[in-house]
Amino acid sequence: MTNDDIDRATSAVRREERDAPVGVAVLGSTGSVGTQTLEVIAAMPERFTVVALAASRTSPLLEAQSRRFLPELVAVASESAAWDGIGELVGGPDALLTAALHPAAEIVVVATSGHAAMEPTFRAVDAGKTVALANKETIVCAGELLMPLARDRGIQIRPVDSEHSAIWQCLAGSPQRSVDRLILTASGGPFRALPAESLAQVTVAQTLSHPTWSMGGKITVDSATLMNKGLEVIEARWLFAMPLDRIDVVVHPESIVHSLVEFVDGSLLAQLGPPDMRLPIQYALTFPERIPNACPRLSLVEVAALHFEAPDLSRFPALRLAREAGEAGATYPTVLSAADDVAVDAFLGGRLRFVDIPAVADDVLAAHIPADPLTLESIAEADGWARRQAATAVRRREQRNASPSEGSGPPRS
Repeated sequence: MTNDDIDRATSAVRREERDAPVGVAVLGSTGSVGTQTLEVIAAMPERFTVVALAASRTSPLLEAQSRRFLPELVAVASESAAWDGIGELVGGPDALLTAALHPAAEIVVVATSGHAAMEPTFRAVDAGKTVALANKETIVCAGELLMPLARDRGIQIRPVDSEHSAIWQCLAGSPQRSVDRLILTASGGPFRALPAESLAQVTVAQTLSHPTWSMGGKITVDSATLMNKGLEVIEARWLFAMPLDRIDVVVHPESIVHSLVEFVDGSLLAQLGPPDMRLPIQYALTFPERIPNACPRLSLVEVAALHFEAPDLSRFPALRLAREAGEAGATYPTVLSAADDVAVDAFLGGRLRFVDIPAVADDVLAAHIPADPLTLESIAEADGWARRQAATAVRRREQRNASPSEGSGPPRS
């Protein structure tokens, strides 16, 4: 019996046993994916009820969400006495874990960015809860540990990212022996056609102007460097138990085909739709059912043409670095993710040039010596080490860029 079969059977039993809505905990409720998750839930009050919300801090938005969805628990990572919302407020380093393990939560939507989501995800899986996962770091850094745990517990990790959701939908429980390769699509970002010699001069504002998706700053920069796609390749390896050399990337600027699966007989299945995150979010919540919604419908006639091209690895080396880190395994993906985090933050702060982002990650990867065996503790140690190394690498490049012989520093706007 596959994980899909287990989840279908479990869903059917739960529907027969009670008419009550499914309890959902939303970690990262004030972020882009979190707010859209709540939009999806709001449209299906008979199916879902929010039992816990979690965010990094209290805010007017979090208070408004609590008044709209009436959760039993609201968790914030930072301690705060100011709270004018609904639900018991808990704060501190274990608050996210408390939300993930809420007794009434059957589905835990992990939309929190960064490594803070890792332990709550593991604990939710261990507790037998279904996880709808939008957090990259957990799979990139610890997929080798998480996926066996999920299989042992009979729990399916439901991907929320549009690309991985597309592959999940195309596979539809197909046996692995029937699959030849996975094909992730990338928009190519705002600089897909920009001459290579101009990349050093692009500004933060230009980088944040994504041609098709509306996302947060970090993921938008990662999309522009193609680092995001490289990390998705590593994710796909673990989510779908597929060797890296059978996972390809194609640039598809329209962002209509969200990803494809090629089967051993040469057939290609693709999942198409408008670039709207509410679609994969809803499917992760309602699987195995498909429910009507108010999302825009795709008109192939209006789209008229779809284009595909190979990624230029010489102009966008982040994709190559991600593959190399994925092949090396151990804590190399953790180091890549953490170094990229620091470099992107420096770029957004005007301290680095766009082309320096993958260069910093490359410097840190070259200096890394992984520890054995891979554990959550070794991942945390590698993350801290990589951030310190990356901060040093950023300072070196900042000084080099500011020196008269190297020209002016990075553009800020």
